[in-house]
Amino acid sequence: MTAPNLVYRGLVDAAETIEAMRACVEARNAATEPTPDEIWLCEHLPVYTQGLAGKPEHLFDPGDIPVIQTNRGGQVTYHGPGQVLAYPLIDLKRLGIYVKEYVYRIEHCVIKTLETYGVTGHRVPGAPGIYVRLDDPGGHAPLESVPPSERLGVAAPDPFKGLGKIAALGIKVSRNHTYHGVALNVEMDLSPYQRINPCGYAGLVTVDLATLGVHVDVASVSRQLGARLAEHLSP
Repeated sequence: MTAPNLVYRGLVDAAETIEAMRACVEARNAATEPTPDEIWLCEHLPVYTQGLAGKPEHLFDPGDIPVIQTNRGGQVTYHGPGQVLAYPLIDLKRLGIYVKEYVYRIEHCVIKTLETYGVTGHRVPGAPGIYVRLDDPGGHAPLESVPPSERLGVAAPDPFKGLGKIAALGIKVSRNHTYHGVALNVEMDLSPYQRINPCGYAGLVTVDLATLGVHVDVASVSRQLGARLAEHLSP
C-alpha cells in the first residue's frame, strides 16, 4: 500500500466530521478487501468536545459554544478557527504498530512541525499532547523530571509549571482502524480555554504559535503537519 492520502477539508463542522470519520471506519471494518489510509486535515467552527472519560466539572462555562460528546479518549478540549486538526484514518495492523507507538509517532510529527518554526515541543509523561516552555519556547534543554513525593501528605510538584500546551491529542481505535487525532494551535482565539480545565487539568495554560511570536497561516502548518504524518504513518 502507498502512503496515506492527504485530504484537506477546510473549515468544517466538528459533529459532521466526527460522524463522517465514524462511518468511514465502520465501512473499513466491514470491507473484505484492504482499504486506503487517509489523513484528514481541517479546522473546526467553535466547539467543545468531551472524551469518553470527560467529567462535567471540567466544563464550567461553555456559554454559546456548543458541546458535543465523542468516543475518543481524554477529557474536554476546545476547537476553533486558527487550529489545525489532523485526523489519521490508519490501519495499525497493516502498519505493524500498536497504539503506544502510534501516539508516539503523532507526537513526534507535531514536534518536528514546531521545530520548523523555531519552537521546541516537549512531552509530559502521562499527559498526551505537546507542551512548550513559556519562558524559552525555542530552547532545547529537556524538561526536568518530576520526582515523586517522598512522604504521604506532601503535594507532588506541578508537572506543568512553566509550560503551555500547544497540541492536544485524543484517539479512537476500532478493530485496528484509527480515527480522531491531534489539534495543533496556530493563531486562534484562546479565550474559550479559560472556560474549561483543558484536558482535565485545572489551571493548565494553553498557547498557540502566535502567542510564542510565530505568525504563520494555518494552511502552511496544515501542509507541514500533514506531510510528516503521511511519512511516519506509511507502511
